[in-house]
Amino acid sequence: MAFGCHLVQHQECINSAMRNAEMICQEKNIKLTKLRKRVLELIWTGHTPQKAYDLLTRFQKEDPAAKPATIYRTLDFLQENGLVHRINRLNAYIGCVNPNHKEPYFLMVCLHCNNVEESTHSEYRDFFNKMINHSQFQCSNKVFEIEGTCQNCL
Repeated sequence: MAFGCHLVQHQECINSAMRNAEMICQEKNIKLTKLRKRVLELIWTGHTPQKAYDLLTRFQKEDPAAKPATIYRTLDFLQENGLVHRINRLNAYIGCVNPNHKEPYFLMVCLHCNNVEESTHSEYRDFFNKMINHSQFQCSNKVFEIEGTCQNCL
């Protein structure tokens, strides 16, 4: 499983993600609706990248009237508020381990099993900041995907 979560601790991962979401939304004075909570919970349930239509299928078991636009709007909200990351290579979403972290994120995506590890290591951050400062470049996306092979697949 991504992020080193063990099955015994898995429910705590979900609970922690939900507490973080509540706190962030309260700080920003925005609503964490029942729909937003449920989609975030569905994303965290698997600890693996989740595609929008897979989330829709799972959500429609609870609300058969749910439409793709509902899920996409919810995912946009969650992403805009730092609660999930979109993994471009997989066209999927994964929960953000540390949504309060404002520095660049590095997502290491395994090309074999699609496991995703999130890193905010200071050496990566320092390298990135030096690079953009040297180039006088204003970065709008601070999430980077690094593709390779995870330790389990080596």
